[in-house]
Amino acid sequence: MESGEGRRWSVERAADTSSEHRHSRTIQKSHYHRNSKKRRLISKTETETLKLDPTHMPSRPNHFQLTGCSSHTYQKHKKQHRRKSSTTDAFRKWVFSDRDFSSYKDKVVFVSYNILGVENASKHPDLYLNVPSKHLDWDRRKKLICKEIIRYHPSIICFQEVDRFNDLDELLQKDGFRGVYLARTGEACDGCAIFWKNELFSLLHQENIEFQRFGLRDNVAQLCVLKMAHDQLDSSDLRKSKVLPSRSLLVGNTHVLYNPNRGEIKLGQIRLLLEKAHKLSQEWGNIPVVIAGDLNSLPQSAIYQFLASSELDVLRHERRNISGQICPLNPAFRFQNNRTASFRNSVSRPLIYRWSDEELRLATGTEGVTRLRHHLRICSAYHGVPGSCRTRDNYGEPLATTYHSKFMGTVDYIWHTEELVPVRVLEILPIDILRKTGGLPSNNWGSDHLALVCELAFAGDAFGT
Repeated sequence: MESGEGRRWSVERAADTSSEHRHSRTIQKSHYHRNSKKRRLISKTETETLKLDPTHMPSRPNHFQLTGCSSHTYQKHKKQHRRKSSTTDAFRKWVFSDRDFSSYKDKVVFVSYNILGVENASKHPDLYLNVPSKHLDWDRRKKLICKEIIRYHPSIICFQEVDRFNDLDELLQKDGFRGVYLARTGEACDGCAIFWKNELFSLLHQENIEFQRFGLRDNVAQLCVLKMAHDQLDSSDLRKSKVLPSRSLLVGNTHVLYNPNRGEIKLGQIRLLLEKAHKLSQEWGNIPVVIAGDLNSLPQSAIYQFLASSELDVLRHERRNISGQICPLNPAFRFQNNRTASFRNSVSRPLIYRWSDEELRLATGTEGVTRLRHHLRICSAYHGVPGSCRTRDNYGEPLATTYHSKFMGTVDYIWHTEELVPVRVLEILPIDILRKTGGLPSNNWGSDHLALVCELAFAGDAFGT
């Protein structure tokens, strides 16, 4: 979650719990309550458990991502992977959508993972007070991280806080992955990396965003256009013709500034990434978009609202708390018991906060503009697949994607456009099990974040359509 300048900030409880923490999407909220019974049913009956011990992990057919299978085969596949829940932190569960995707031809498994930069871990020992030193050792962690990821049979991986790219590249090449890396500007040592399975995808185009060029600090973002390898159409002049096969997609990866007080920077970075992604998607034939990364913003924040609803009235939110980072060390209690009341209070009284002209310019990208709008209709993958109240909040987002001595909460996401639909997601550890680790990294997990994993299918891609 934290890196570079961000990790030098102490994650103390914010003094102001203003309305930005209380805003939520009414449609999402009501939808969640209408389907709460279904969510609980699905989480019990359509889960499969992953254990990182390879002797307990059944193999998955390599062709499953790119070829169709019958409904019977699909159900048999799920049954083969079911295991009893564990009381240790070695287990995470796949949770399936209530839709039947067995007739869909192409599915893609995405992983987004903040892997904890080596330099960041060594410079901030106060964040890992309960973590044995061996669990912070990079030689151990890199093997654990790669071993974990391979168990998910990913098609595409987005890493954040990467400061040992060559180590990851060497390990993942052995499993058939290729990758590209972008280091942060300034004094920071880490950056972002995107890997893809070489037999499944080819890289058509890459663009990088250095936010420093826009006055938005040293963070960076990557944008890659990937084409599925089984599509044999000629791609030599596709950009000029504005036509691409539907099996191409745009992947965005970023690590947003940590500093909770610099809301204008955080909002500006996300706004710029969405603008660039939309433009690039159009240039390549309106291809689907996936945005992944550590956004350093909580699900109840104004930034989350902006992503989900495509618009935001900036002046209704205080700059210092626009990301909602209030150190939720008890997320299960706060999310499930306080959110409804907070939302009602927030909509009952209009609030206007003072923003300087420069802060507004950084946030919106334009002089005199106070309302933001982006043109990507995006959804959160985890919101799209019902989950258990033990692992999800009222938005359907994980209760916690990161846990160390000073923070437990959700800051990591996978967002996708409507041309893609979530087939399944890998549940985050329940809060009670997560707490038993005493903090991450742990014996089974190589970072202070947990990987987000989802499988997406191309909408309207069933056989015969």
